[in-house]
Amino acid sequence: MRVTVNTIREMKQRKEKIVMLTAYDYSTAKLVDEAGVPLILVGDSLGMVVLGYESTIPVTMDDMIHHTRAVVRGVRKAMVVGDMPFMTYHTGISDALRNAARFIQEGGAQAVKLEGGVTVAETVKRIVDCGIPVMGHIGLTPQSIHQLGGFSAQGKTPEAALRLLDDARALEKAGAFAVVLELVPAPLARLITQELSIPTIGIGAGPDCDGQVQVVSDLLGLYSDFVPRHAKQYAKLAGEIKAAIASYISEVKEGSFPTLEHCPTMDEKLLEGLKRS
Repeated sequence: MRVTVNTIREMKQRKEKIVMLTAYDYSTAKLVDEAGVPLILVGDSLGMVVLGYESTIPVTMDDMIHHTRAVVRGVRKAMVVGDMPFMTYHTGISDALRNAARFIQEGGAQAVKLEGGVTVAETVKRIVDCGIPVMGHIGLTPQSIHQLGGFSAQGKTPEAALRLLDDARALEKAGAFAVVLELVPAPLARLITQELSIPTIGIGAGPDCDGQVQVVSDLLGLYSDFVPRHAKQYAKLAGEIKAAIASYISEVKEGSFPTLEHCPTMDEKLLEGLKRS
């Protein structure tokens, strides 16, 4: 059976750690799902690790819907969450509802994620009221990097910590089923996790969150431009991929690939009479 918001809530109640991972294409999503990851995020991080942008800000709704469709086609059990990109839920409730609905109707996702706390709580409530599950995201919010001054930890002063706690409470009250805490100091993340009845999903927020999320390209060592401090490379596939491609180039040039085992054969007698005299 497919994972639902109830599944995720029950995991917190059982104190079972929740695993979340990004995916951006059919093949990767299929592997992530078959490995048993219950939450798959089609993150707007695809702007950086797939499309080559310097940030998530240029990512469009059409980009997200395209990749969400691909991911959904590869998933049988996990819950797929679509990341609402920059300025697709800030310009009014009607725009937010329309774009959230696109993720469900066109993309095939089962939930959406959006950044912000108190300032987006009413938007979250309206989306939830329409029957669309919402995951919140506070702390470092990459869509606001120009305002935040870069990719830096949030909530490190008493005032900033209180704002994040208020943001988390506002999202819970608005009906969010979970909230991502990004680059939040571990003691503050632990406090927020204890205060909320909904699960917290950490990324660079310490070990005490109810779950963890990572970018699959970081985890597999595919994105070599930059490795965040909060990421752990469980494999370093970039080097292996380059080595495999180098071997392919070498074998084609020297004529050792392809061989007859890599192509169809036929009885050469059938070609008699076809040659020009």
